[in-house]
Amino acid sequence: MKESSLYLNIFLLYHFFMQSIYQRTVEILADLVSFPVLGGESNLSILQYIQEYLDSHEVAYQLVPNQDGSKASLFARIGPAVDGGIILSGHMDVVPVEGQDWKTEPFVLTQIEDKLYARGSADMKGFVASCLANVPYFKSLHLEKPIYFAFSYDEEVGCLSAPELVKALLDFYEEKPAFAWIGEPTVMQPMVGQKGICVLETTVYGSAGHSSRIRQEVSAIHEAAKLVVWIENKMHELVNSGHLDNRFTPPHSSLHVGVFRGGIAPNVISDVCTFQWDVRTIPSDKLTDILADFQSYCTQREAELKLRFAGARIVTTEHHPPVPPLDTPEDQEIVSFIRSISPIQELGTVSYAAEAGQFAEAGLQAIICGPGDIAQAHRANEFIEIKQLELGLDMLHKLGQKLAHSS
Repeated sequence: MKESSLYLNIFLLYHFFMQSIYQRTVEILADLVSFPVLGGESNLSILQYIQEYLDSHEVAYQLVPNQDGSKASLFARIGPAVDGGIILSGHMDVVPVEGQDWKTEPFVLTQIEDKLYARGSADMKGFVASCLANVPYFKSLHLEKPIYFAFSYDEEVGCLSAPELVKALLDFYEEKPAFAWIGEPTVMQPMVGQKGICVLETTVYGSAGHSSRIRQEVSAIHEAAKLVVWIENKMHELVNSGHLDNRFTPPHSSLHVGVFRGGIAPNVISDVCTFQWDVRTIPSDKLTDILADFQSYCTQREAELKLRFAGARIVTTEHHPPVPPLDTPEDQEIVSFIRSISPIQELGTVSYAAEAGQFAEAGLQAIICGPGDIAQAHRANEFIEIKQLELGLDMLHKLGQKLAHSS
């Protein structure tokens, strides 16, 4: 009887403890979503909030500012300065809400039944709030391995700040972290793979003239159209030659043209045409090879066009540095580590880009796992289910326990 009573008391204490952390998480999440910091904009407002929160709990942190000081990433450590810790990674920016049909105020956290609505609630301030809410808990533990925070800016416009953030963190601390846990929304399923991405812009320069002279002039639109067809054919070529990875949907690298601009009138040959495109690569495909093949075709076309118009050119630029894919082997230590605290054992992959590949490129074992569903991200009425937050908090609680008894 005494034993059952003891177990009941332990259960009730744990339930009360987790409820208090949940309430703190919701309060922090409400604060975080109130900052409408879009990718590409200054993030100093939300950054100051996080700084003040960490200051209030006496957690030392470092900033990694951009060149003009209008933005900065942040990293911090809780626990001892020993090798083998884990980085909890999230981003502070969100995507726009303009033009979307929101039923609630997008930057006010609103609970409707079992869901919390706001821009960024799922992607990915729910995870950031969960990390911050656990600061008192992490500090109360006798951690044998450290827990790090790494919060970035401009993730939504190309994962721009992560490489500098990771480098700064690794350079600052003498010890070496082992793992990086990127908390993008995966419905709490551990993801060991992501596609890489590169966004490009190609401009064709031709010669203007009357449309009756189409065979004498160089139509930038016609030439750009040939390049678009080449891009689509290249994707089919990769698929047909067996470049497949069935862990992903779709199971191949995708090449897609999303914007096409050129011309001023139907009877005027266009002298400039620009299109924007992206390449999303499975881990086994090399982006450099695809772009080299494209450039080779462009060089060939340029040589032919210059016979008609000496000023013909084809110029391709990157919108941002390529984001590398992630391909964490299932036998890496981080997989068994995350599985030991995760509510879901089955591994998966994601077809969206995230910062995990950049952490892995820096030498860390990386995995993606977080509360919320990516299907709710970037759309009107974004939400995170309360159950997802609770599962994420339980996983962070188990993380603390595991690192407090890691030896």
